[in-house]
Amino acid sequence: MSRTTSRPNVLAGTGGWLWLAVIIVPIYYIVVTSFRPRSDYYAENPLSFPAHPTLDAYRQVLENDFLRYFGNSLFVTVVSVVAILAVALTAAYVVVRSASARARRIFQVFLLGIAIPIQATIVPVYYLIIKLGLYDTLWALILPSIAFAIPLSVLILTNFLRDVPKELFESMTVDGAGELRTLWSLALPLSKPAIVTVGVYNGLTVWNGFLFPLVLTQSASTRVVPLSLWSYQGEFTMNVPAVLAAVVLSVVPILAAYILGRRQLVSGLTAGFGK
Repeated sequence: MSRTTSRPNVLAGTGGWLWLAVIIVPIYYIVVTSFRPRSDYYAENPLSFPAHPTLDAYRQVLENDFLRYFGNSLFVTVVSVVAILAVALTAAYVVVRSASARARRIFQVFLLGIAIPIQATIVPVYYLIIKLGLYDTLWALILPSIAFAIPLSVLILTNFLRDVPKELFESMTVDGAGELRTLWSLALPLSKPAIVTVGVYNGLTVWNGFLFPLVLTQSASTRVVPLSLWSYQGEFTMNVPAVLAAVVLSVVPILAAYILGRRQLVSGLTAGFGK
């Protein structure tokens, strides 16, 4: 019997290690520098481990109302993601289960929303927020975030639900289950990978959003994490470790969400697009 041997792809392996270094080195620099004393920032090698590690930068950030900004971002992100998932899953279920022309037209309207950039609508959004009396409130960030995230979320969930065998829906109907019960007991559990994918993606988008907080809020009481990082650059001036400490703290929620849902995230990204 002849044995086939596979040759290692040296070029691809080298490129992979280089790409890993491009990603890892900046992250390592941010984390290490956040533990470096301000007085040692210019005296030590930027990539070396701090000779006198300290938590002074984190303490300074927490003393400058970072927890308030963190709580605002957490509230905006959680409320937005929950609303996005509820609306998108319901709309995707209707599009998949309904054979009417109205459902197809509604789906086309959702797809049209993907082609509209946020930057092109910031003036009408600002006008609507002013007329609704929501300017400089957290709801001024939540409502536009929900609206702009629904089209892509509906597309992902629709493609995922289309791969669910129709026999499962028919068996639920034969057993006497209504549409709401079928949505809750069948579509929701089977769509868990896609739901996690949509939730993590939209959570990351809302958490890192900068344009809406910059335009639709003004006071410090409604400031969120991305806007606080921008303000810290001027407040801390040359205190680079403090700014990077705030960056590290702002990444913790998204990193935790990815670690908890990484398996469903991978399967959700690869499922539903094979047709």
